[in-house]
Amino acid sequence: MGDRADASGSTMIARPVVSNASPIIALDEIGRLSLMQQLFGTVLIPPAVAVEVAPSVTLPPWIEQRALTQAIGPMVLRASLGPGESETISLALEARAGLAILDDRPARRLALALSIPIIGTLGLLLAAKKRKLLPAIKPCLDDLVRHDFWITLNLYDQVLRDASEK
Repeated sequence: MGDRADASGSTMIARPVVSNASPIIALDEIGRLSLMQQLFGTVLIPPAVAVEVAPSVTLPPWIEQRALTQAIGPMVLRASLGPGESETISLALEARAGLAILDDRPARRLALALSIPIIGTLGLLLAAKKRKLLPAIKPCLDDLVRHDFWITLNLYDQVLRDASEK
C-alpha cells in the first residue's frame, strides 16, 4: 500500500483504513469522494456498509468490500450500534486498521475505547485542506449542510477556525 497521510496530514506507515457509510455518502453528495483516495489510497468497507451506500453511490474500485472473518465481538454488540457502524468497527479491529472513518458519535466513542484511531467527514476535509487538496473548506461545509449533513453551528465555526478560514 505504501505510505500515506494520516488525519493530521503527516505521513504514516500504511495500515488499512475502514469507512462507515455516512462519510462515503456525504462526500459523494458534494463531489468530494475522491479525497478519501487522495488521503488514504484504498479504503475498506464491510458488507453492511456496501448495502447502505448501494442505493446512492457507485463505489469506485479503490473502495473495497471486505467480509468479516470473525463474529462481531460482544463489546461491539452491546453498544447497540447500527449494522454499518458495528461491522465497520469490527472490520477495523480485524484488519488492524490505522484509521476508521466514522461520523456517528456512539460509534466514535466505542472505536476510541477499543484504541481504533478515528476521523470523521469534517476531519477528513480538514486533512485534505492541510495537504492542499482543497483550497477552502467553507464551500464543502455549505454543500454538506445543503445535503442535510447535520452539523452544529459551534462545530461549523470550529472547523472553519481549525482551517484558518475564520
